[in-house]
Parts: sequence; C-alpha cells; structure tokens
Amino acid sequence: MEVKKLLLITSLFITVLGTAQKNVKSTSADAKQLKKAERKEKINQLIKQEEEGALIFHKQGGFGFKFNTDAWSMFYERGKYKTLTKTSLWWLEFGERKHTKEEKVPTLSASQGFLVISSYIYGKQNNFYYLNAGLGQQTLIGGKGNKNGVAVSAIYGGGFSAGLLKPYYIQIQNPTNNQREEIKYANNDKLFLDPTIIMGKAGLGKGLNETKFVPGFHARAALRFDYGRYNELLSAMEVGVNAEYYTQTMPMLLLNPEKKFFFNAYISIVFGKRK
Repeated sequence: MEVKKLLLITSLFITVLGTAQKNVKSTSADAKQLKKAERKEKINQLIKQEEEGALIFHKQGGFGFKFNTDAWSMFYERGKYKTLTKTSLWWLEFGERKHTKEEKVPTLSASQGFLVISSYIYGKQNNFYYLNAGLGQQTLIGGKGNKNGVAVSAIYGGGFSAGLLKPYYIQIQNPTNNQREEIKYANNDKLFLDPTIIMGKAGLGKGLNETKFVPGFHARAALRFDYGRYNELLSAMEVGVNAEYYTQTMPMLLLNPEKKFFFNAYISIVFGKRK
C-alpha cells in the first residue's frame, strides 16, 4: 500500500509540474507574440510617418561648407533623434574671419630675371582663424508632405570658441641694406606700412609657430531646408546667423578699431547620411 501511495503522489507531482511548465511556456509565447506585434506596429507607424514626409531616423552625420559674410568655414555635425520633431546636435566648425575693409594690393617684382606677380593686404596684422565646438537642437517646423518635398527645421545652440591669431608676414625690400626680408607688424613699424617697399605677402606657413590662442563663446540660429529625396540621405541648404565673443580684442587690420564681438550671416550646403 505504501508503495502504491508513493507512486500515486509521484504521478500527481509529475502531472502538476508538466501542466505548470506548459502554462509558463504558453505565457512566454504569448508575451513574445505581444512584443513582436507591438514592434511591428511601431515599425508600421514609422513607415507611415516617413511616407507622409517626416524625418524618421536614429542618428545622422553630415558635413558642409559655409559662405559667411566675413569669409568661410567648414563643419562636421552629428545628430541623435529624440522625438518626431526634435533632434539633439553637436558640431565642430573651422573657419577664417576677415575684416570687411581688407583689400588685396597687387605687386610686380623681379626675381632671378623673372617678373613675379604677387599681392598682399595692406595693414593686415593677423590672420584670424577659429574652431567652434557646440551643442544645439534641431526642431522640425514643417514636414516634407511627401518624399519629394522640402522639410524645414530650426537649428539653435552654442558653445566654446577657440580664436587663433597668426601673424601676417609680408616681403619687403629693406632700403637700408637693399635685402629682401619677411617681416610682421611691430609697434610703430614704418617698414611694415611703407607701400613703396612691399613686394608681396610671405608664405602661408610663415608665423604658424607664433599663433596665439584666445578663448571665447559662440551662438548660432538658422533655418535648414532639407530637400533630400530619401530620408536616408541628408541634403540640405541652411541660412542663419552666428555671434561670437572673445575674451580679448582680436587685432586684424591696422588703422581700424579692434573688436571682441563678431556677428555675421551665412548660407551653407550640408551633405550626409541618416540611420
């Protein structure tokens, strides 16, 4: 009898355990099916939104060129999708600023029996380069309406600026020894400002090891028009304004006031990819 009872209990235990395992497997399968259905529905919604012209992506990367009212720059940016209308951005930008009154002066000189045509900028004290690193946000204002349309976004943000001042060297024919020399501006330097002895500018690399760093800050606001046919490609034109403030004045052109604050407008072309 004891053996029969033990066998009966064991049989019941195995039956209950099997039923429980089946229920667990069934619940797990139901959960997987539910999760799969939710994921499919989400994908369908994204496809529908994309077909309607929304910019649907997880991240984007792009590069471009800016044509500023005071020179040029090039930049690289990365974006991370947050919501249907908002994308977080960060960017790096390198460029040059020029004084609005800069003018190239052509020169003609003889060297080893050849005529040499050159030019220089009279009174230019420094080349002013800059490197901007910033954070911002891209907010979708209007979707494309269809894949062949144009999406309009507002971009705004700011960050750190590194101003780089490289001395501007010119070539002169020194009247005291009749030798050709490369000089930069020094206080009350009559040779630097005497146009009768200037032969042209020195090489681009001259003075590079004398570059001075000046910290500052920048802000940016723009409208971007994304005309890419497919959302996987970033093809856009951007118009906006930049503002920069430096902790010291940035001497660029002699006989003109030095400034800490710079403001310009720009138009840029942007290319890239989305994932």
